[in-house]
Amino acid sequence: MSDWIPRLQEWISSALGVPATYHQPLALSVALIALLWLIRSLILRVVARRADMRAQYRWKKVSGYVAVILALLALVRLWFGGIQSLATYFGLLSAGLAIALKDLVVNFAGWLFILWRRPFEVGDRIEIGERAGDVIDLRIFQFTLMEIGNWVHADQSTGRIIHIPNGLVFSQPVASYTKGFQMIWDELEVLVTFESDWKKAKAILQEIAEERGRPVAEQAAERVRQAAQRFMIVYSKLTPIVYTKVVDSGVLLTVRYLVNPRTRRGSAEAIWEDILAAFAEHSDIDFAYPTMRYYDNVTEGKPDARARPETLGPTAGGDWTPGGDG
Repeated sequence: MSDWIPRLQEWISSALGVPATYHQPLALSVALIALLWLIRSLILRVVARRADMRAQYRWKKVSGYVAVILALLALVRLWFGGIQSLATYFGLLSAGLAIALKDLVVNFAGWLFILWRRPFEVGDRIEIGERAGDVIDLRIFQFTLMEIGNWVHADQSTGRIIHIPNGLVFSQPVASYTKGFQMIWDELEVLVTFESDWKKAKAILQEIAEERGRPVAEQAAERVRQAAQRFMIVYSKLTPIVYTKVVDSGVLLTVRYLVNPRTRRGSAEAIWEDILAAFAEHSDIDFAYPTMRYYDNVTEGKPDARARPETLGPTAGGDWTPGGDG
């Protein structure tokens, strides 16, 4: 029984071609990797019983990074123990990698920046460059988005997964939907005709917006107070408001309200359905759209602003004459 170790070493040397001088480091390396794997598995099993999915994901990532770093340090020390200065070895290695693998080094630096500054985390909704989506994974060289927008309206998911290099955080602007006070402003444009009672229409829109937006505005007030401790965020008004503007086809009433980024489409649908139902009950409010019409300045418009027939001569009734308004 005591001679099984020499026999095993002899078999390894003959079958795998590994010299006897490397048998001990090889055995220790296998044992070290197995031990780290076992410890990580036990930790993840305990976390799976006591934490939610988001915490489990974070523990899985962090434990994986820690295990790999510890294994690399131990293996380098084990296999390269003859090197007098480990710092010299790492210096030469990092210099060579920086030259040969520039993009990977930049992506690794971007990963460190993301972990340190936390411009976004897994679960956040962001836009970087021309891409937008929910962050579903974060790795050493790239992060992954579940894409939103593109051909799908109102910031809903397209179903595509996009892998983005971490280094882009240094060269592309990053917009966050969920940092700050975790709300965004949305606007709905409602166009009514010039002949409509636009004041009544505006009052109706204000009432609908306040009814739908009141719960969100109350939540936002507290979140603004919390975000103000970290960012210079100052809002004097968080409740919905309706703005008035005159455009070519009528009076444009713009409803501005706060909404959760992930419920934007549903909120807009609910508000629009309320608007359609409310306007249907009033005969003096009508939607406007781009049209072409003939305007007779003699019979239409305000009485005091109409043209006088005697000043138009024989062409009165709407035909154009030089200097006329027809």
